Amino acid sequence: MIIDIEGVGPVLFEKSKFSKKNLTISIKPANPVKVIIPNRVSLKDAKKFVNQKIGWIRKNLDKLNFLKEKHRNILKDVSDLTNRQQKLQLKARTLTIAEKYGFNYKNISIRNQKTRWGSCTKDNKINLNIKLLRLPDDLIDYVILHELLHTHIKNHSKFFKSELNSLVGNQRRSLNARLKSYHIGFIE
Repeated sequence: MIIDIEGVGPVLFEKSKFSKKNLTISIKPANPVKVIIPNRVSLKDAKKFVNQKIGWIRKNLDKLNFLKEKHRNILKDVSDLTNRQQKLQLKARTLTIAEKYGFNYKNISIRNQKTRWGSCTKDNKINLNIKLLRLPDDLIDYVILHELLHTHIKNHSKFFKSELNSLVGNQRRSLNARLKSYHIGFIE
């Protein structure tokens, strides 16, 4: 149930599907403010709880809006490309990198994902997030190389990290840190 809370806006109140003990408030980029209510707590008590936390909610909504705006300013604009063109561009880039480093993959799938930049299945199918195209080129290549390396090494062991580091000129840690500064949820 969505209820408009003064000073916050729409808040989604949802009964817990599990036996939670505490009320929880979550604020995520693509969702409204969400309150998870344990079965033993009434909606009236949940609303009272939210009213007590309005300052905290506003502070976090402001922080979220700041981060969204920051992302909007640093992301590449790909609005001139159709969805099909974006997918073709990522596929071509993956093929070029695979050939350069001698990797083989079964096929590639490009989707609009909410939580991952990419993945590689056990049978070497590469999955990439179409939102990658909004990132700087070196980060796109880093994610592609990461997934291509999984066609040879199926885990994130020290050996995997060492091999990835050698592929990216000893920049694995800094590239990974930069990649983490981009939040998928802020990218449209």
